[in-house]
Amino acid sequence: MIKSEMIFLGPPASGKGTQTERLAKELNLPHIDTGSLLRAEIAANSKEGQTAKGFMDNGQLVPAELVAQIIIKKIFSDDAQNGYILDGFPRSIEQAEILENELNKANKDKSEKRIVIKLDVDEDLLLERIINRRMCKGCGKIYNLKTMPPKIENICDECGGELYQRTDDTKEVAQKRFDTYFTQTAPLVEYYENKGLLVSVDANTTPDKVYQQILNVIGK
Repeated sequence: MIKSEMIFLGPPASGKGTQTERLAKELNLPHIDTGSLLRAEIAANSKEGQTAKGFMDNGQLVPAELVAQIIIKKIFSDDAQNGYILDGFPRSIEQAEILENELNKANKDKSEKRIVIKLDVDEDLLLERIINRRMCKGCGKIYNLKTMPPKIENICDECGGELYQRTDDTKEVAQKRFDTYFTQTAPLVEYYENKGLLVSVDANTTPDKVYQQILNVIGK
């Protein structure tokens, strides 16, 4: 069996989480995102989790190498034997090179299909999405007041929880996040283009249309 290795790149509010979660369910592959993994490691009180918690409790960023260790441990776990979908990792050339080295060692005698999908969205639209984004306090489901509103105002369709606006979902904070993305993460585009792995998807349209483009790209 060919192992499917998928990496998704894109700025904040490009739809990475929505698309990767949907794709993971359809393909029955683990959806791996940094935030959830860090929380899981901390909850499990693992060695990596304890170290990460120390940085987070002090208001510091978790070092790139530690994040990479946690991600790599997950992609070599039993439930990722047939592949995985990476959401928002790697975030830098440093992390990409760590990941590449580990995958090359692990896949030396295996067949694997690796693809990097970049979600392209105009910056004005990204800002609009962020400002209109709401999250459920109960289950974490994300809505958009314009494009994907809840059936009942401020109430989650899934669990009935209350919806709220995250403190970083403002224009000012979003602009800083974009600046960070384009400074640190955008160089990954050239990195993966040079390896012949990168495919761009127009994510300016509806979630369903974006998803169909992704399925076309991966041959589904």
